[in-house]
Amino acid sequence: MKIKVCGMRDADNIKAVAALNPDYLGFIFFDKSPRFVGNLQAEVLADIPSTINKVAVFVNESLENITKLVDKYNFDFIQLHGDESPDLCKALRNEAIVIKAFGLNSEFDFKQLDKYKNKVDLFLFDTKTESHGGSGQTFDWNVLDKYDLEVPFFVSGGLAPDNIEEALKIDHPKLYGVDLNSKFEISPALKDIDQLEKAFSIIKQSTY
Repeated sequence: MKIKVCGMRDADNIKAVAALNPDYLGFIFFDKSPRFVGNLQAEVLADIPSTINKVAVFVNESLENITKLVDKYNFDFIQLHGDESPDLCKALRNEAIVIKAFGLNSEFDFKQLDKYKNKVDLFLFDTKTESHGGSGQTFDWNVLDKYDLEVPFFVSGGLAPDNIEEALKIDHPKLYGVDLNSKFEISPALKDIDQLEKAFSIIKQSTY
């Protein structure tokens, strides 16, 4: 089970989370998010160990701006959290590995993912809200039983210290990893290291 910690910004906090050795660290380039990276310094990302994949998160951003930022910061992964088209996803695979996020609820139509299946590398399933992630709300994980494509996926949305063990019981062959964000924070973009450390221990004991 891969571990992704998303919504990073503070340099010292980034170092502390990186010391826990997550598989992925996510940085949000969406200025309406309370976890917007702002004026992120390139050297902060350069100090992250190469064993940790760096993920740039965008919402309805242009190909030009995504490419510019990915090149500037040397990101390994691109996560698209808006209404991005399959063609844009395909084009961005020339720049980095592509994750496409979707908000799920009980009425979600998984057939809409068919047009993305050869255009992305991973899906991320979050909770459907009016915002683009970071809501701290969970969705009914049973809806994942309807997913039948071969593309692996992350589970996101409201994962917290008190439900991470339950999330690890999701029984799906394509479950790839968990995305930890707002419920592991002291304040937006400032992660609680003690809570993350406990969660990492639970995840690794359960899955490795």
